[in-house]
Formats: sequence, structure tokens, C-alpha cells
Amino acid sequence: MDFNARMSHQFRSQSNGNNGNRGKQQPNDSDAFMRLPDREIVGCISEIVGNPGDIGVSFSLEDLHKPNPQQIQKVFEWLAELLMNTTRETVEPAMRAAAEDVCGEHMEVVPADTRNLMGFYVSLRRLLIECGITDFSFSDLLKPTYDRLVKIFSYIINFVRFRESQTATIDENFNKVETTKSRIETYYIENQDMDTRLDEMKRERKSMEVLAKEKTKRNEELKARLLELKKGQERIAERLEKVKSEKGRLTGQLEAKTERCLGIRQESEKLKPYVLQSPAALQQNLNELSDNLARDRSQIDGLEKRSRALQTSSDTFGVVSNDVSSCTKVLEEVSNELQKEDEENLKAAKHRDALSERGNNVREVERHEAMLQRQLKRWLERTDGVRNTSKEKADGAKTKMEELRSIHKRLTEERGEKGREMERRRVRIEQTEKKMADLKENIENEVHAAHDEYLKMDSHIKLYITEMEQSM
Repeated sequence: MDFNARMSHQFRSQSNGNNGNRGKQQPNDSDAFMRLPDREIVGCISEIVGNPGDIGVSFSLEDLHKPNPQQIQKVFEWLAELLMNTTRETVEPAMRAAAEDVCGEHMEVVPADTRNLMGFYVSLRRLLIECGITDFSFSDLLKPTYDRLVKIFSYIINFVRFRESQTATIDENFNKVETTKSRIETYYIENQDMDTRLDEMKRERKSMEVLAKEKTKRNEELKARLLELKKGQERIAERLEKVKSEKGRLTGQLEAKTERCLGIRQESEKLKPYVLQSPAALQQNLNELSDNLARDRSQIDGLEKRSRALQTSSDTFGVVSNDVSSCTKVLEEVSNELQKEDEENLKAAKHRDALSERGNNVREVERHEAMLQRQLKRWLERTDGVRNTSKEKADGAKTKMEELRSIHKRLTEERGEKGREMERRRVRIEQTEKKMADLKENIENEVHAAHDEYLKMDSHIKLYITEMEQSM
């Protein structure tokens, strides 16, 4: 029913166009299926445009039959903005940049309006190629004609109707694409953040490695110094033990000899009365005492020498003890440094653990990034599959459209043949009806003539009978 109604509208629009626009080119049979009536085109454009104040122009049948280039350009611009979001203003930056690249300082050679119109023409031509108009030219904008506008607007309106019929699929695919784009942008931003964090962690790791190397080097130096101090402490302790043992031994010998000297003096005091009694014995005792005294003196001198040596050793021991105390303080300082070093090592170990944990996080981020890359690749493959499927569907629709066009052409030819046959039959019927009317008229005339003759014969017969009766 729709097809027949459309065909009836089509033939009515063609008959109206032929009656109102004689001398214009007839539409091709291939475009007849897509061609719409003038009133339908004007109504659809008015409905699409909406309020005339939105674009500053109205559109009527008079505008379609006698097109104005400025008005037609505004209508095309509004349709391109509706379908592609493209106007002269949107193409102006790109065209200005192209003019600067091509003309340089002499970019004013090409006026801005002409430049923007050329850019808009390229975008509009791409849209019309998608709509099925492959022969769109610049003259359609500058010198539009009635037939060309009817064809172009018919294709655009059919494209808009097809687009509205596929709104659910288009919105679904568009939402999927937008969702994929937003996810890709989100993943890209997260990837950038992760890269920034990774770079910061790498820099921190390098600085921590430098600090750890310095701490390790200092720790090794302190360990070596501590080992040397421990060895010196052990040597000093051994020497101190030897000196202490020697001091104890010499102190024991000094005490023993002091006791012995006191005992000898006590014995000499005891022997004094006996010495006074005998000079010879006294002399002998004196000699013995002198000898003993000399020996005692020599022993005392030896002991004094040893005492001085022991004092010197004691002083040396004091110095050594001061050295040992200083070494002990140094060892305490070293132990404190070692404790601090251990704390630093613990901190370094914590930092190493944190660094390893961050490395694990980095590896997790890299793994997540690889997974996201794989998901992005799958989404791109799915998008390519959807695009290929859409392309295949479009090709199928185009093939179906070609088939419908061929069917329409065949039906148009058959309709034309049937119309011509019906015209011939109508002429024959009219001729037959005319012949029948003439024949009917002739028959009626003959009937009237026969009736007149009958009346004449009847009157003659009656007259003859009357004459016969009178004669008889």
C-alpha cells in the first residue's frame, strides 16, 4: 500500500511538475523511486528546520521552484549541522590554518567567506555521497536549479527517514563507541598517572639506592675501624694483664726484701752488745755487716730501680688505662654508631621492602596496563567487527536498494507499457463509443424514419380503407 501510494504521489508530482515547469529536464528512472513530491519536500524541510527564525530564513514552494543561492546555502548548512554538526564556523579554523600554510602572509588573496564555503562544500559533499548523491558539484550551491534541488532534498529526506528508523541501532552503537572512548580516555589518564608514579618511584629508588650505598660504605668503614679497635683493645688488654702480673710479682719481691731488711736491722740491733765486747769479733761482724750492708744496698738499689721501673710501668699503666678508657668511650661511640647504623639498616630494609612492594605495584600496574591494552585491542576488534558488519549491512541494503531500483524501473516500464496500452484501449473504446453513438443515432434516426413511414403507411391505409368503404 505504501509503495502504490508513493508511486501515485510520484506520478502526481511528476504530472504537476510537467504541467507547471515545462521545458525542464525530466527525472531519470533510477531517481524516480527516491524522488518526492514538492509539497512533501517543503513540508519535511520546514519540519526539520522548525522555526524559521532559527536559521533566519523560511522555505516554501516558491523558494523550491525559484531557488535563491544564499537561502539554499543556509538550508544546506542547517542540514549539515543537524546531521554532521558541521557549519562554516566549525570549518573556519582548519581552513584558516590551511590558508596560512599555503598562502603564508598573502592569505587574504582568498576571502574568508569563499574559503569557508569551500571547506563547507567538502563536508557537505561527503554527507551527500553517504546519502547517495555522487554528482554533487559547487554549482549546486552557487546556481541551484529546481530539478537538482528536488533530487538532492529527496535523497537527504529519505536518508533522514532511514536514520530515524535506525535510531535505536545508531544510538546503541554510538553509546558503545562513546563508552569505549571514555574508558580509553580513563585508562589513558590512569596509565599516565601510573607512569608518573612509576617515574617518581624510580627516582626515589635511585636516591634510596645512592643513600643505601653510602650507608653501606660507611657501615663497612665503621666495621673495619671497629675490628681494628677491637684488635687494639685485645692487644692492650693482654699487655695490661702482663704489666699487672709483673707489677704484682715485683710488689711481692719488694715487700719480701723490705721485710728481710727490717729483720736484718732487728738482728743487727740485737748483735750490737756482742760487738762491743770483742773488737776482733766486732771487726769481723763489722766486715760481715758491711758486706751484708753492701749487698743490702745493692739489693735496695736494685729494688729502687725496680720500684722506679714499676712506677714508670704504673704511669704507663695509667696512660694505658686512660687510652683504654678513651678506647672504651670510642667503643661506646662506635656501638652507638652501630646501633644507629642498625636503625638505619632497619629503615633501609623497610625502604627496600617498600621499594619492593612498590616494584610489585609497578609490575601489577604494568600487568593491569597490559590487560587494559588487551581489552582495548579486543574493543577495537569488536568495533572493527561492528563497523564491518555495518558496512556489510550497508552493502546489503545498497544491493537491496539496487534490486528495488531495478524492480521499480521494471515496474515503471511495465506501468508505462500498461499506461500506453490503456491509452490505446481508451482511444479504441472512445472510437468504439463514438461509432456506437453514431450507430445509435443512425438507428434512432432510422427508427424515427421508420416510425414516420409507419405513420404515413397507417394514414395511407386508413385513407385507402375509407376510400374503399366509401366506394363500396
